[in-house]
Amino acid sequence: MTTAATTTPGKLPFADQVVWITGASSGIGEALAKAFAGSGARVVLSARNVAELQRVHGECLAAGAPESKLLVLPLDVLDYDALPAAVAAVDAAFGRIDLLVNNAGTSQRSFCLETELQVYRTLFELNVIAQIALTKAVLPGMVARGSGHILVTASVAGKVGVPLRTGYCAAKHAVMGFFDALRTEVAHLGIKVTTIVPGFIRTNIGANALTGSGAPTGVQDADIEAGMDVTECATQMVKGIADGVEEIAVGSGPEMGLLELRRDDPTSTFRLLEAMAADIRDKQQSR
Repeated sequence: MTTAATTTPGKLPFADQVVWITGASSGIGEALAKAFAGSGARVVLSARNVAELQRVHGECLAAGAPESKLLVLPLDVLDYDALPAAVAAVDAAFGRIDLLVNNAGTSQRSFCLETELQVYRTLFELNVIAQIALTKAVLPGMVARGSGHILVTASVAGKVGVPLRTGYCAAKHAVMGFFDALRTEVAHLGIKVTTIVPGFIRTNIGANALTGSGAPTGVQDADIEAGMDVTECATQMVKGIADGVEEIAVGSGPEMGLLELRRDDPTSTFRLLEAMAADIRDKQQSR
């Protein structure tokens, strides 16, 4: 598979590579779609919201991406029966899939004692099982060609357990575990695996996060609002992918320090996050 390190002079980093992005209608997925389109890739835009996909498609065109290098492919990643036809549609349009970016997902904002079991099922189904299902649908074609690149958007919450996100942290830890293990199994087949570990990025993830009942919070997090610009996030991700980085941590806030602290001093990390949970409870009780 061609990367920035092996492209010929004058070519864009991902020129003519086929990049399929789920969750491409907003947030990190949208920003990645624009970044890859700007790097010369042929980009497949997938999500459930067709109107928003069309908006992203139009903005890619306005930025100079050729119509021939863009494909809008509406997809509900939870519709597992639809995945083979979706893979076939990409193959029919572009002949192959070079990079699959598993980016669809949702977050959570509720304490465990206030969270219905179905919310945990929803978080795992969308954030874990759907990523595995689409990956398994795409892998055979990559194996047959002897090349390919599977990517997944995980989270700092996939490395550190934080309050209000027991289900989200569990799902993202599972994602990290699955794709790290997958890397060991497919490397000899010429297939790469990259895990992406964002911190607080300015997207709508907080407003779309699930409460204990499963309804969206409808309220953005202050931490998210103060986070890294999503375009800068995508730029750093694409650079890391081009450079062959296998685990890409991206963010600009204090949350990124938790990755090192959790590794070097787990006990201090636990106490710090317990204090954070206590502060959240105090604020909730004072309302």
